[in-house]
Amino acid sequence: MHKGEINLVTNVDFECESRILDLLRANFPDDEVISEEKTNTYESGKNRWIVDPLDGTTNYAHGYPFFCTSIAYEVEGEVVVGVIYNPIMDELFFARKGQGSFFNGEQIRVSAVNEIKQALLVTGFPYDIATNKNNNLNHWASFIMRAQALRRDGSAGLNLSYVASGRFDAFWELRLSPWDMAAGVLIVREAGGTVTSLAGEPFSLFAGGILASNGLLHQQMVDVIKEGL
Repeated sequence: MHKGEINLVTNVDFECESRILDLLRANFPDDEVISEEKTNTYESGKNRWIVDPLDGTTNYAHGYPFFCTSIAYEVEGEVVVGVIYNPIMDELFFARKGQGSFFNGEQIRVSAVNEIKQALLVTGFPYDIATNKNNNLNHWASFIMRAQALRRDGSAGLNLSYVASGRFDAFWELRLSPWDMAAGVLIVREAGGTVTSLAGEPFSLFAGGILASNGLLHQQMVDVIKEGL
């Protein structure tokens, strides 16, 4: 099944979402829930769960073992809990506001790399890459000439978690949705990382673009991205 020409959605997306929403509604009936595969309303003043039942659907559909479930909890407009789980590798990333980030129970920290030429960077591309000029290819070309290496592996939630744990040094992407980022942003920040807009301005879940780094690389990343904005 497709939501667009190449934007897949599977029965597992719907089944995972249904199970998660049933649990949330049973245990937190007064909270709002927004999720990738449902019709969402954005009511103000309610605590809110932000759910991506299957982040990396194309990977899952092709048997490529890099996907996750991402759940965040927002109180008064601020994400205070984030959880990302990779079932294939049994990797659980978790953060609570002010209490640090953890990977399978052990506290994690962003990397200490401070030069782009030594950095492993990661990004993603929008589904309409072939028809929309705002497709990230210009930034990819800029960074591939400067970084140690680049990766594109299809799950923003795991990419953010890997920045938090020091596996990647920075992540950037355009035109994401709140459920792609909410849990991962908190996990990065609680691991000592920095998250902003692509231009280095304050981050918003509803603005689409994101730059997340270990902090040491952040201004260098912003400078390169601004070349293509």
